[in-house]
Amino acid sequence: MDHGTQRDAPPGRRAGPGAVPADPVAGRVPLAVVVVDRDGLVSHWSRGARRLFALPKEEAIGRPAPDLLPVSGVLPGDEDVTGYGSYAAYDGLGPGLESSLDGRLSYPAAGRARLTVPGNDRVDVLWWAYPLVGPGRERLLVLAADADGLRRDYADGGAEETAVERIAPGFALHTDFPGAEELARRLPEILPSMSVGESARIVAQVLELGYPIMEFSQHDRVPVTPDWGVPRRAERRARRERAARALAAGEPVPDELRDEAEDLEYAAVRERLEFLNEVSGRIGTSLDLSRTIVEVSKAVVPRFTDVAGTYLREQVVAGEGFPDGVPDTTTMWHRVALEHTDEPGRWDDVVPVGEAMPFPAHTPFFQCMTSGEPVLVPRITEEMGHAIASQFEKRDIRPLITGRSMLLVPLKARNVVLGFMILLRHPERPVFNDMDRVTGAELAARAGLVLDNARMYTHQENVAETLQDSMLPHIPARMAGCDIATRYLPGTLLGRVGGDWFDSVKLPGARTALVVGDVMGHGLNSAAMMGQLRTAVQTMAGLDLPPAQLLRNLDDLAQRLGDTHLATCLYAVYDPIAGELHLANAGHIPPVLVRAEDGASELIDLPTGAPIGVGGVPFEAVRVPVAPGDRLVMCTDGLVEVRGEDIGVGLATLCESAAHPAASMDDACDTIIRALGTRGGRKDDVALLMARLTGIESDAVAEWRLARDPAEVGRARAAVREQLHDWGLPKLADPAELMVSELVTNAVRHAHSRPVELRLVRADTLLCEVDDDDHELPTLRSASPDDETGRGLRVVSTLAREWGASRTRTGKTVWFELTLPRR
Repeated sequence: MDHGTQRDAPPGRRAGPGAVPADPVAGRVPLAVVVVDRDGLVSHWSRGARRLFALPKEEAIGRPAPDLLPVSGVLPGDEDVTGYGSYAAYDGLGPGLESSLDGRLSYPAAGRARLTVPGNDRVDVLWWAYPLVGPGRERLLVLAADADGLRRDYADGGAEETAVERIAPGFALHTDFPGAEELARRLPEILPSMSVGESARIVAQVLELGYPIMEFSQHDRVPVTPDWGVPRRAERRARRERAARALAAGEPVPDELRDEAEDLEYAAVRERLEFLNEVSGRIGTSLDLSRTIVEVSKAVVPRFTDVAGTYLREQVVAGEGFPDGVPDTTTMWHRVALEHTDEPGRWDDVVPVGEAMPFPAHTPFFQCMTSGEPVLVPRITEEMGHAIASQFEKRDIRPLITGRSMLLVPLKARNVVLGFMILLRHPERPVFNDMDRVTGAELAARAGLVLDNARMYTHQENVAETLQDSMLPHIPARMAGCDIATRYLPGTLLGRVGGDWFDSVKLPGARTALVVGDVMGHGLNSAAMMGQLRTAVQTMAGLDLPPAQLLRNLDDLAQRLGDTHLATCLYAVYDPIAGELHLANAGHIPPVLVRAEDGASELIDLPTGAPIGVGGVPFEAVRVPVAPGDRLVMCTDGLVEVRGEDIGVGLATLCESAAHPAASMDDACDTIIRALGTRGGRKDDVALLMARLTGIESDAVAEWRLARDPAEVGRARAAVREQLHDWGLPKLADPAELMVSELVTNAVRHAHSRPVELRLVRADTLLCEVDDDDHELPTLRSASPDDETGRGLRVVSTLAREWGASRTRTGKTVWFELTLPRR
């Protein structure tokens, strides 16, 4: 690509075979563009191809490409051309164009050949071949240019060679070719150093000028950079080849070839560093483990290798801790990525991504993962191919690997092997050598560091999410007199872990405590603080503390835990029998109450209070009457607050969405999340709790006051039996009568001055509560055969669906529940 100043060639200038633009300083050379389909026939023949090969488009389209293109070697009668030798390959760097035309090559190639053009002398042609992968008919893109044009414009041979060696074709196809637009979009993929903007500029320029051009820059190289050379440099090329052979064989370089050897070594090192720098820039763009794995695999194909398979240890894939010890034959390796230049789908069935397998000790894979060093196999022999294929039951992998060159590189971090990469080259490409081994080791070291960073991030995120999930309660959908639905959305900032929580606690008197809180900040510290506060709220709620007193005690606790965290908290107690909410607020956003009567919604006006942790601030509570069917919506500020927007806008949207009719509680929650969850790109985590306050009718409650007299136990049994028959629950009479007898006996025995209270509540279950003024909670004991007491709670524990005891302001409540029979 030309990054310097250019002058446009005049449109419509005549360009015959071998001609060049009038502006050689700008580095423009006429370029022939030929597309070959999957049958080997020419499907596109550009104007540049007509000029270069002196053949009209209508005579070229549909003809076999080998009949028209310089596919191999020196043409007959040209054998005596000094310094050109064989043109079938590009000076030892690969096969000729015929290998690309017949499909034997699936990677970019380039070369040089000479052909005879009707009406003109022989033309020295430089060519590039780029395989096209996709669903279309096109299989190969061939670019060609007249090298003689370059020689005429450079008087000095060194300048000419520099220009030719650094040539980097940029191209565009005319609109008469159906796939022109698609190929133009893929131009930056074929030439990685070209940006999308440069591609668009070249395409627009070519369409305006009316003929293809080839631009070159002193700073860019094509994916394949052939060393074409020129006749006047034949002697120098021969010296280079001798020096290259000596270096490849590890032999001493003669003194007369030392300059060429140093140039070759410098060029090889420079290209290696350029490749590693390019790979380093393409991997590690995120901390997502899966994305990082794909980036590492794609970074080496096709420039360094034709096939790249990545295997990781089981613990790494699972996002667990750092794997311990040296791998052995029992270690499971997961194939997590596979990139290749073969035809699509060829590897999918034989070596599918996601498969896990161990590797036997006799394989080079085992050697790589246990030694932590690269393993080079110049060619996979028939014997080795059979040994490798034996690990794949009912699948023959030999056709995919036999004859290829293989390099295994370990992916290490902190001297522990996390995985390894299998790199394979097609038989047509040069085998991996010691320089490639060094390059592969450096590549693996960088990739291993990036993978380890992603692994650690994934592990920490998994730990944090596990901690978060363990702290969030699993709230039942039905409590006494109310239905409950909840939602928790992790944040999208700072690791998906925060301090938001919700909870519900069963209270005496068929009441339910509803809680929503938010520890300020994110991360593990906030989540840990949230866990402590949530546990404290549950404990104090079990003591039946009034809402304001509970927040007061919670603030004191936060002060003792340290002053590094603040939290907001909204605490509400719902009494379904009285039809009342008792609420207190500590710096939290107010709840929404949706009235069942008219569907209107409103924010409950509460004293705001200071956040938990400020210290020394009083809290106030209010009582709000509610009717059966009303809905209470409590959430954290992450749902309604958006940066740069007044929170009142979010609260108004919350009221509106909460009032929207819904078929179920879950649907109602989803409506709120859809309305508010994506506003402005939410970053904070969100806790949402919705309760439908169904209430308990007065005729579903029966209460008795009992004197502190043992004779009252019999009256209690009779009253319970009669009430259950009136409610149509005779099957529950026997167990309920027996358990009531035990609880009332204990209450009468331990009460001090106040009468004992007995209450039955028919809701989703049958609830029985016995209150007295003794603060000592009963305990479950194991009675010996000679003991006359101590068996009452054992009977209750055996017969009840659930039972418990809690302190109240005036004493204690002991309760049990029985499951209602199906009707």
